Amino acid sequence: MKSDPSFSTAGLINRVPRVTVDFWLIKLLAVTMGETAADYLAVNLGLGLTTTSAIMTVVLIAALINQFIRQQYVPWSYWIAVVLISVVGTLLTDNLSDNLGVPLEASTIGFSILLALTFFIWWSYERTLSIHSIFTTRREAFYWLAILFTFALGTAVGDLISEKFDFGYITTGLIFASVIALIAIAYFSFSMNGILAFWLAYIFTRPLGASLGDYLSQPSEYGGLGFGTVYTSLLFLGAIIITVVYMTAHYEPEMSSDAEHRDL
Repeated sequence: MKSDPSFSTAGLINRVPRVTVDFWLIKLLAVTMGETAADYLAVNLGLGLTTTSAIMTVVLIAALINQFIRQQYVPWSYWIAVVLISVVGTLLTDNLSDNLGVPLEASTIGFSILLALTFFIWWSYERTLSIHSIFTTRREAFYWLAILFTFALGTAVGDLISEKFDFGYITTGLIFASVIALIAIAYFSFSMNGILAFWLAYIFTRPLGASLGDYLSQPSEYGGLGFGTVYTSLLFLGAIIITVVYMTAHYEPEMSSDAEHRDL
């Protein structure tokens, strides 16, 4: 059933955070930790991709149930879900590549199609893709599904460029940082659609964070600094906790308005 256009959304509390500087900071921290934590669980602990994927999927489902029950944005609940979905999105792509032998080019195309299909169905039902009006369970479900595919797609694109095309971690990171900078310029200087800019930036922060995580954690013979997945994950976990505490202390609910964000 499609949304009733006569239904008033004014005054409802948004279930996801405002898009601010600290949002992008913690998002980058979360995706970086997602990369290193996935590697730590699957490789360093010796659980393997299949077992790690099963365990983390169950934990993610529990975190999302907790998030849906709250029906509003609670910083710690929301960002736990983001970190976990970052891990699962990484493992999803890794399983396709390592266990099933799916080429990264195919994964990139496949997840692009799935993400586009998610947006199409979301738009068909809600007539908006705005992240400023996530105040129903259905919109939140579309939102989290889109995020899962952005993480899986970002992992595939990042691995394709850094490993398959052999650009290395630093060069790959600089490429995606440049892409994000171009999106920001297009938004602030050339009136790029805000929702389109958000989702594009959301996709490309994933391979940027993954490149950063790999550069810090991987040994020098593979082009990294050799900090290891444990110390890198703990470093970013600490930064995430500090940022979440800051967000919680400064949190103000974002109220939906009928007149807002109809641009996509």
